[in-house]
Amino acid sequence: MQTDASPPRPGMNRREAIRRIALLMGGAMVGSEILLSGQTIPGKTAAGFTEDDRALLDEIGDTIIPETDIPGAKAVHIGAFITMMVADCYNDKQHAVFMEGLQKIDAASRAMNGKTFMECAPAERTALANALEAEQRAQYAKKAKDDPVHYFRMMKELTVLGYFSSEIGCTKAVRYVEVPGAYHGDVPYTKGERAWF
Repeated sequence: MQTDASPPRPGMNRREAIRRIALLMGGAMVGSEILLSGQTIPGKTAAGFTEDDRALLDEIGDTIIPETDIPGAKAVHIGAFITMMVADCYNDKQHAVFMEGLQKIDAASRAMNGKTFMECAPAERTALANALEAEQRAQYAKKAKDDPVHYFRMMKELTVLGYFSSEIGCTKAVRYVEVPGAYHGDVPYTKGERAWF
């Protein structure tokens, strides 16, 4: 409890919230070694992202979490979030895999659909995302300890983290209750209701 004599508690910023979410996730996310320690990795690469990269990541994010009756990942500017996280939290090796992955997305899209990801219709983008998901799962199943994580896994993790740490994700995708609040141990649940956050 705060008294008049105690200093005011600062509000939590988004980076602190993300660090705490990563802790709750058990540090399983790529790049979490920095998030959990609060320190930077020596040799961290500068951003190197363009506006086109951010726009592409907005569309990839919106394919992973599309708009339904609630806004999708593009509405939270997921591309800007992802590029910030890769620049601030990934080491050089992870950064290189991610940047190479941006090029591979368009190469895979051209191979599957004959056009870039940005030129594809939503159904074509979803089919490509499903193919990349299957590819990354197969790679993960036989991945050695020091092998780099598949770029699409990085994109998915960052999309989910960014979306559910945004205001839209916290208040529209799930039901939000400010804490501290009253404890209600027996809340009725109707099938299909959104989860609590």
